[in-house]
Amino acid sequence: MIAIVDYRAGNLTSVQRALAALGRGGESVITDNPAVIRRADRVIFPGVGAAGEAMRNLHELGLAGVLREVVATGKPFLGICLGYQILFEGSDENGGVECLGLLPGRVVRFPDPLRNPQQPDRPLKVPHMGWNAARALRPHPVLAGIEPGSEFYFVHSYHPTKVAPAMALTETDYGIPFASGAAAGALVGFQFHPEKSGRPGLRLLTNFCEWNPLA
Repeated sequence: MIAIVDYRAGNLTSVQRALAALGRGGESVITDNPAVIRRADRVIFPGVGAAGEAMRNLHELGLAGVLREVVATGKPFLGICLGYQILFEGSDENGGVECLGLLPGRVVRFPDPLRNPQQPDRPLKVPHMGWNAARALRPHPVLAGIEPGSEFYFVHSYHPTKVAPAMALTETDYGIPFASGAAAGALVGFQFHPEKSGRPGLRLLTNFCEWNPLA
């Protein structure tokens, strides 16, 4: 069973639809039930919105500790967008938010102004919205078979920083380079939306669904 964590942060049905397109819709369940999340074979933690509200919801639902527990067991775990950002230690959003602390690093807003190094007279818009490449920094089973230069769909104003080099998995340039993916053990997360990223995104989700970190 694949548990898609419901913590009132949206973007749940699009993930489930993507899994259905892969023939795994019957395996997935959208849930905020700690017992169901604990029983799942793997966990997907999506989300859009603000870090502060997301963390409040996780605490109110009793899920913050459950997610830390699930990751500690070595169960395959995928964070997406906001669900990636709040895996880190904290976010600068709204004056500072303590996050789950499952990955070292902090989430910060893109600088203002944000400029394209190739066209410094043309500021880049924030949020970063649209298609962009995510360069693999090292091999990983979840990235297997994804062609170099493949583009993924992004929507975000904040990005992780001070990510440990050993954990950074993909890098994306948008005015500045940032870690658009990170992994540690059975935990993997991406700033982009694989469920909205066409063939490369579906390949990533397929890889995650087949990944056995203990193999």
